Amino acid sequence: MKKPWRWLIISKELFINEAIRAREVRLIGANGDQIGIKSKSEALEMAQNANLDLVMVAPNAKPPVCRIMDYGKFRYEQQKKEKEARKNQKIINIKEVRLSPTIEEHDFNTKLRNARKFLEKGDKVKASIRFKGRAITHKEIGQKVLDRLSEQCGDIATIEQKPKMEGRSMFIVLAPKADK
Repeated sequence: MKKPWRWLIISKELFINEAIRAREVRLIGANGDQIGIKSKSEALEMAQNANLDLVMVAPNAKPPVCRIMDYGKFRYEQQKKEKEARKNQKIINIKEVRLSPTIEEHDFNTKLRNARKFLEKGDKVKASIRFKGRAITHKEIGQKVLDRLSEQCGDIATIEQKPKMEGRSMFIVLAPKADK
């Protein structure tokens, strides 16, 4: 016995009008009412009489579900919804601030000011310390510098990732606090 052919929609495109291969379809009218199971030719004829398109909305159902609608208008509204969803997305960048374990006070304040500026703009901050030479034997000094930075930014940021060693560098990720 042959297995029934199943249509897989690879793209977001739907089958419309003559692209529909099913013999029978469950038909939904232009105003959303159930018309019933009709042959493909009958459904196409009804759609053409209404000056609309026949669109397959559920290809995996038995029989496939088709709807009579204005496909151009439907596509336009879908694109409008997607555009609106993209507009509401917030893109967060990760900015990096590099420190050293033996950083001086003035340099630390400059890096702190930059980190606070990035956080206030809504970006995440990755503060990293690069250990050179034998400085790697004193990781606790670098840890203190990162802790001090996170403490100074505590009013506008939360720690997203605790201090972590990766090779010869230690880093921490700070995220801006959510506005309430």
